[in-house]
Amino acid sequence: MLSTSSFAPPQVDLSHHLSSEARLRKPNPMKAIWKLTRRRPNMVSLANGDPHFSLYPIRRVEFEMASVDEVDPVASWRKAGPSAPSTKFVSSSYEPCALPLQTALQYSHGAGLPDAQRAVTELTNFYHSPPDHVCTLTLGNSDGITKCFRLLGEPGDHFLADEFAFSSVTNVPFAQGIKWVGIKMDAGGMIPAELEKTLENWDPARGRRPHVLYIVPCGQNPTGSTLSLERRKQIYEIAQRFDVMIIEDDPYYYLQYDSPSAATTSPDTPFVPSLLSLDVDGRVLRIDSFSKIMAPGMRLGWITSSAFFHEHLVSYTDSSTMHPHGFGQMLITEMLHGPHGWRIDGFDRWVRSLRAEYHRRRAFFLDAFAKTVAPTGLARANPPEAGMFVWIRVEIEKHPRFRADLRRISGNPTAPRTNVKELMEELFERCLDSGLVIMPASIFALSADPKHDDMEDPIEDRLNYLRATFAGTEEAMEQGLSILAQTLREFFADEIRAIA
Repeated sequence: MLSTSSFAPPQVDLSHHLSSEARLRKPNPMKAIWKLTRRRPNMVSLANGDPHFSLYPIRRVEFEMASVDEVDPVASWRKAGPSAPSTKFVSSSYEPCALPLQTALQYSHGAGLPDAQRAVTELTNFYHSPPDHVCTLTLGNSDGITKCFRLLGEPGDHFLADEFAFSSVTNVPFAQGIKWVGIKMDAGGMIPAELEKTLENWDPARGRRPHVLYIVPCGQNPTGSTLSLERRKQIYEIAQRFDVMIIEDDPYYYLQYDSPSAATTSPDTPFVPSLLSLDVDGRVLRIDSFSKIMAPGMRLGWITSSAFFHEHLVSYTDSSTMHPHGFGQMLITEMLHGPHGWRIDGFDRWVRSLRAEYHRRRAFFLDAFAKTVAPTGLARANPPEAGMFVWIRVEIEKHPRFRADLRRISGNPTAPRTNVKELMEELFERCLDSGLVIMPASIFALSADPKHDDMEDPIEDRLNYLRATFAGTEEAMEQGLSILAQTLREFFADEIRAIA
């Protein structure tokens, strides 16, 4: 087993957090025997059922990637196109390499090939230095999240998350009979005091108190918010006090920026310490991915957890998806460990250059917004500190059909006070009719339970936001924001004329 650190402080017994499914799952006996083959060198095997590598119709894979020897490797790669400096490394059955092809394309263990597992372990240790954790390779971010939910969740459970969260993730545990409890946010992300209040005032009639918190601490999707170090410490302390497991989903960790007023993000700007780096109990399961820093189609990521949860994740993998694909493991191993690869220092130069590029794109978006949308007085943008999304607040209170008296009229003390939801649905349709696709806040909102949750300020009254990305082309940003500005003008002006 590959640990992220040789220092191993005593960890808290968190085995009671395992789901019934995880407790009932048995290790795959075939995989258990595979482990025994490492008992001594040069074992003779008559047990395996995989084809001999001499019959693979492939013997060499070459990867051509950006050179990281440049001062600004991302800018060089983007601007020079096909003539940009590059580096090549191979996985082969006959040439020197970090992960020979005949090994990479065999059946393997649920944690991933040892060489690939070692590569992400060293990467994790470089950026987070967790006291005693183990890395488990996954088929990308979504696979890792799903496995963590299955590992910890029971039917009838309630999980905690930001009140606005990525719906492709929050939809996952519904089939397990798990419900969500949204925690209020502000521009700085999840509010620790709101998390504490939810846990402290939990009504046992609702079921057992939530024991899992799912959180995206950097460049949160959809709001773009980033937790400060102080908030991270507060959230971790609350998790300790109320015995809560933390699933730290952090695909935008490497895309952290300096202030919008800065010309660029300095290579020397440190990354905000992760929740994993604060974890002394073993209660953080961190999910990383190459999707936002290399390519989303790679479908390769990893979970960093305590050794205890690692073993259960491996058992789940060995009896479900099996290990990640060999081609992706070849790529990251050669990239981080190969004789001609980037190595970790080259990877670090790439991601620091990459965030400077996204800093530039963020600046372009905000400048275009200031020139097109802001002058309407009908919307304002919240500049993100990380990630690739801008959370745009629509000044829906200025709409002539805006109502704030619906609760009084209906007499229902838990009903929405306003018609924000209906107006924003109409605005979204108008955007589509005008040729613009932009994400409405409603698809990210976690519904509250009127019987138990605080309905003084229901989320339905705070849906006047749109999520836009600056990850696309400059042309798309300019065109999209121009359409948004015009649509906002027409949406508000048409109603004024209708009333007149």
